[in-house]
Amino acid sequence: MSLRILSLAVREELDVVTSRQRARQIAQLCGFANQDQARIATAVSELARNVYNYAGSGRVEFSIEGETVPQLLVIRIEDQGPGIADVDLVLSGRYQSRTGMGMGILGARRLMDQFDIRTGSGGTVVTLKKLLPHDAPLVTPAAIGAMGAQLVALSPNVTLAEMQQQNKELLATLSELKTRQDELVQLTRELEDTNRGVVALYAELDEKADHLRRADEMKTRFLSNMSHEFRTPLSSIRALSRLLLERVDGELTPEQEKQVKFILKGAESLTELVDDLLDLAKIEAGKIDVRPVAFEVGDMFSALRGMLRPLLVSSKVELLFDELATPITMMTDEAKLSQILRNFISNALKFTESGYVKVGATVLPKGDAVRFDVEDTGIGIAEEHQQIIFEEFSQVENRLQHKVKGTGLGLPLCRRLAGLLGGSVTLRSAPGKGSTFSATIPLAYDTMPDPLAFRGTLAPADTAGIPVLVVEDDRSTMLLYRSFFRNTPYRAVCARSMWEAEQAWGAQEPAAVILDLYLHGEDSWRWLAQTKNDERRKHVPVIIASEVADRQKAFSLGADAYLAKPVAREDLLAQLNALCHVH
Repeated sequence: MSLRILSLAVREELDVVTSRQRARQIAQLCGFANQDQARIATAVSELARNVYNYAGSGRVEFSIEGETVPQLLVIRIEDQGPGIADVDLVLSGRYQSRTGMGMGILGARRLMDQFDIRTGSGGTVVTLKKLLPHDAPLVTPAAIGAMGAQLVALSPNVTLAEMQQQNKELLATLSELKTRQDELVQLTRELEDTNRGVVALYAELDEKADHLRRADEMKTRFLSNMSHEFRTPLSSIRALSRLLLERVDGELTPEQEKQVKFILKGAESLTELVDDLLDLAKIEAGKIDVRPVAFEVGDMFSALRGMLRPLLVSSKVELLFDELATPITMMTDEAKLSQILRNFISNALKFTESGYVKVGATVLPKGDAVRFDVEDTGIGIAEEHQQIIFEEFSQVENRLQHKVKGTGLGLPLCRRLAGLLGGSVTLRSAPGKGSTFSATIPLAYDTMPDPLAFRGTLAPADTAGIPVLVVEDDRSTMLLYRSFFRNTPYRAVCARSMWEAEQAWGAQEPAAVILDLYLHGEDSWRWLAQTKNDERRKHVPVIIASEVADRQKAFSLGADAYLAKPVAREDLLAQLNALCHVH
């Protein structure tokens, strides 16, 4: 929707001043701050002066585009003069003119969000665009009528009023500069006073950080080395114990058999402790790699059922796996997720005397994660002990403690592994009522855990195909786009914010962009305007995919296509094929 505010003729020099005054007044009524009012008025007056000087006459039109916040102020300055012969040279900033021609065009271009110029023998049309502030009220047809009445009521003495207004702006600017200069001097003094202390503090912190880093490295190295050193003799003890129990070297007395079984059981417990210690040391050292693969949760449950069946030593306890209503496909490290669930299930079996241990999986409402629940009818855990069990080497005293042995490392390891996969671990329990251990794991492993370093969301090997930058903060929609691109020439380069989009573009220029208009409260409209106003980027097609229905404003800011969510695969691929010239 386009709403015309005002149209002015430029025939005399006084009309240039009038256009400046009206531009400021309209900007003020639209809700722009003082500085933006001055920018808009300056850009309009410079271009209106060009119209008067080089074409003799022309028009200035003001209008509003868009039905949602932020709306777009559009200013069109046109004439029927001879046109600008060296417009490309002027826009490059290399044009030299004694009359100053070109400086007004460059200045107006810098002051506005978007700038477009069309020139030829039939005249010149310059279009200026600036997004209204977020807090500006929505401009409706009724508001346009009220705005026209206010403009009519303003001072008719154009020259005097404009001169007074410019004097006020100049005085305000000088006052603001003086205040900032005083503040800068004061800040410089304060910085000089504190700089010495900060330098000394940094030196001390660096020294302490170095000590801590070395101590941590030594601890990790010690755990890793000792774990490896223990593994070999423990493996030998287990192997020799099994040979003795198999009577390879002759028969054993009942007492000898009992003692060898104790030795084997102790070696297996120590091996479990060593494995957990080594895993924890690797996680702390950052040496565990996450290898995401696509797999079905139902298939993983089948493997766990067969793997853990031997742990059922009592007929009073039943191991149950819920049947999934619909298949769940995940893209994460299956081995590490399986390790978490194995620990949960083995713990539940240890502390459940009768009843059941039930394993289930539920996709969360947002569709971006899966919650795995391991529920038992065991002895339960008191609330005051529920945090202790997630601390290393910590165990809770209970009546079954003498029957089952543990290292106190399984649950802390589960929490570390879940965090490594981008998820979390929780517990619901009460004494005598059983426990439910839950692991919530993202449906797709996020390869961008560090917000300060853009790495992209694809595996390193997945670099084939035409790169399409997908700027989208909803994880399920990202997965949808990735599935759309399977078996097509395209590959998705995903970004969840404007900052990540800039980093992705810096790493590799995309062939096209799919842009959502609202990302965690960020305003994509301005990013779209800046992208399409950048000479180096404006050629890249942008497809808007959003629930916001404001097609005209999107096209006015330079969007090449507009799709309403939910996006259909055929429509998206058809637009990409047309814009990227893929057949």
